[in-house]
Amino acid sequence: MKEKNHSLKYKVAELAEAPKDVVLGTPVLTMTGQMELCLENYRGIIEYTDTVVRIQTKIGQIKVSGRNLLVAYYTNDEMKVNGRIDSIEYQN
Repeated sequence: MKEKNHSLKYKVAELAEAPKDVVLGTPVLTMTGQMELCLENYRGIIEYTDTVVRIQTKIGQIKVSGRNLLVAYYTNDEMKVNGRIDSIEYQN
């Protein structure tokens, strides 16, 4: 049922030409090289070390792996991670 509801919201967003991140609450990731990640639409930080930052989003978890990782700032809906980012994984 959850997948069907998601599909309906996606179709409505398409027809209305509305931004999907707003309608669906999906995360938006913006990378600047390998050293900076800005993430919007997240719910919370689950794990935070200098090699892993695990973030909860509406659609699951996002795992950022690397070296010297640092959450430079975070607000209610946006965060910035600095450091050497080696990988980003989506986990359900």
